[in-house]
Amino acid sequence: MGDFFTTYRDPEILEKLAKKIGDYKGRKINIMEVCGTHTMAISRYGIRSLLPESINLISGPGCPVCVTPVFFINAAINLSSRKDTIITTFGDLMRVPGSESNLLQQKALGRDVRVVYSPLDSIKIAKQNKDKNVVFLSVGFETTTPISALTVLNAKDEGLKNFSVLSANKTVPVALEVLAMDEDIGIDGYLYPGHVSAIIGTGIYEELARKHRIPGVVAGFEPLDILNGIIRLSENINQNNIVVENAYQRAVSKEGNPIAVSKMYEVYEPCDSVWRGIGNLPMSGLKIRDEYKEFDAWKVFELEQKVMEEPKGCLCGEILKGKKKPSDCLLFGKACVPESPVGACMVSSEGTCAAYYKYNF
Repeated sequence: MGDFFTTYRDPEILEKLAKKIGDYKGRKINIMEVCGTHTMAISRYGIRSLLPESINLISGPGCPVCVTPVFFINAAINLSSRKDTIITTFGDLMRVPGSESNLLQQKALGRDVRVVYSPLDSIKIAKQNKDKNVVFLSVGFETTTPISALTVLNAKDEGLKNFSVLSANKTVPVALEVLAMDEDIGIDGYLYPGHVSAIIGTGIYEELARKHRIPGVVAGFEPLDILNGIIRLSENINQNNIVVENAYQRAVSKEGNPIAVSKMYEVYEPCDSVWRGIGNLPMSGLKIRDEYKEFDAWKVFELEQKVMEEPKGCLCGEILKGKKKPSDCLLFGKACVPESPVGACMVSSEGTCAAYYKYNF
């Protein structure tokens, strides 16, 4: 582990890269870092302070919790109010606000809401509580959806009748294409996510690059990774070199992980999906196939999927699209803080507002 950090946080190399990016003389460009983990790392390492004014980093919608619509949280709260139901979820969903409450508040009221570290933990809970319905809240991109799919396959093999999944899973490429066409944002280059790319590979980005004339670089999450990615991307933008480079080859390949993708699409199929703050994006979501409908909580409990309005004054939608920064929101750091968030961007460990509040506020 020590060698890893020595390699990717080497101060001498960092100094050279910082000088190189500081000496940038090209045109003004907008680079969108797609991944929420990149957003947090960029703030943590103070990378924006190293960049010239002509390189503008825009935070994208790469936080799955942040783009989860209000109606999903409302549905989860609805289920938690049932005495015969146990809700299992990752911890970062607990404080995401619904219309009137959140899951943490529901737990405080005595609802059976449990934080798990893997969807597979829900299988154990279902076996231990056969008189209860166990519902796992599946929120994520291609990084985590395969393990959710494996959990459904496991439940089917085990013959479980008291387990289901409330899914709000989404896929990244469609959202990137929608943002690429938005002239108000004016994206010149994409800093692509490392985690998602490890699953879907880099090949899928090449068509997007050709179609919209936007180059990209897949980068890791250490400071050297990010600086190197920004430098390579800024050079390609200024040279009009429309390519997708893989600067994270220790974890990402062009093919990705075909087995994970295969399992994901064995259980899930593409569908239209509402992205909080962005709207309904055709075929950008993943729903459970009819062959596994007994594990689809939306169908099992006949839950409503009605789009709700965002809280008054909250700019999460504009922030997720890269059109606004957290500091543009009048609620940021005042009415909206991590302890009592108004919008989802302040909740998640990958949220743009959370990153700005923790490291830049």
